Amino acid sequence: MHPELLRQYLEYYQDLGMKSLYRRTPPPPQTLFTEPRASASGPETLDAIRADLGDCHRCRLDQQRTQIVFGVGNPQSKLVFVGEGPGADEDAQGIPFVGRAGQLLTQMIENTAEREGIPLKRQDVYICNVVKCRPPGNRTPEADEMEICGQFLFRQLEAIRPKAICVLGATAIKALLNTKEGVTRLRGNWLKWRDVPVMPTYHPSYLLRAYNQAAKREAWEDLKKVLHYVYD
Repeated sequence: MHPELLRQYLEYYQDLGMKSLYRRTPPPPQTLFTEPRASASGPETLDAIRADLGDCHRCRLDQQRTQIVFGVGNPQSKLVFVGEGPGADEDAQGIPFVGRAGQLLTQMIENTAEREGIPLKRQDVYICNVVKCRPPGNRTPEADEMEICGQFLFRQLEAIRPKAICVLGATAIKALLNTKEGVTRLRGNWLKWRDVPVMPTYHPSYLLRAYNQAAKREAWEDLKKVLHYVYD
C-alpha cells in the first residue's frame, strides 16, 4: 500500500476513536488427536466417535486394511471386552472377534453366564480392540499405532462408562494399564483404568493352542469373577 494512502487510513481509524490496529492470526493447525466432547446432554456417543474416526488414515495400518473395525454390542453395556486388533475375518466383516478366537470368546461369555445363572448373551456386552485396523500379517501393533488408535478406544470407554472392563491379552493390558507386566502375573487381579475396575486375562487366540489347557481354566475363572462382579 502507498505510504500516503496508508497514512490516510490510519488517520481515519484514529478519528473513529480506535487506539490500535491488530492483525488477525490464523487458527492453529488441526491436531492429530481429538479430545472427548461432552455436551449439556452428557458425554459424546459412540456414533459421534465413529463419525470422528471417519475413513481413518492417521497411521500406517490404513495401508492394507479392508475396513475399519470399530466395535460391536450394547452401547449401554455394564461390561466391555477389549482385545488387541482385528484379524483376517474381522477385517473382512468389519466386526471384532468373529474368527476362531471370537467364537471361543462368545462361548466363554455365554457358557459361563449360563452356568452361573446370569442371563447374558454376547450381544449384551460391548466388544472392541485397541487398534481398529488389521496389522499386516496379524503382527503386534506398534507403539505409535496403539497410541493413535488408543485415543479412540479411551473415548469409547468414556462414552459407555461400563462397570468393569475385561482386557484380553498383553497388548490390551499394555494399552489400558500402561504396564510391562505380563498376563500371567496380572490375570485374575482387579486393577483400574481411570476409575473403572479392570480384569486382565488371556486372549482367546492364546487359549486355542492345545498346550494351554491350564490357561483356559484360569481364563474361565477370571470371567466368572468379572460376571459376578458386574451382574450380581
